[in-house]
Amino acid sequence: MSKKTRKIGSAETNQLPPAQASYLKTLAEQADDPDAYADGLSKAEASKRIDALREKLGL
Repeated sequence: MSKKTRKIGSAETNQLPPAQASYLKTLAEQADDPDAYADGLSKAEASKRIDALREKLGL
């Protein structure tokens, strides 16, 4: 049997989870900043954008 391993930094481990994508999209809509959300973002980039939007909205 072969072991399946995940590489740190691989596309699978950096893929944006649906809940985080939904939260980012909601914040972008609330902040009237549609460019803040984009398909294909990494978890790290989405997290940065979420932080910026939360600051903009005073959350």
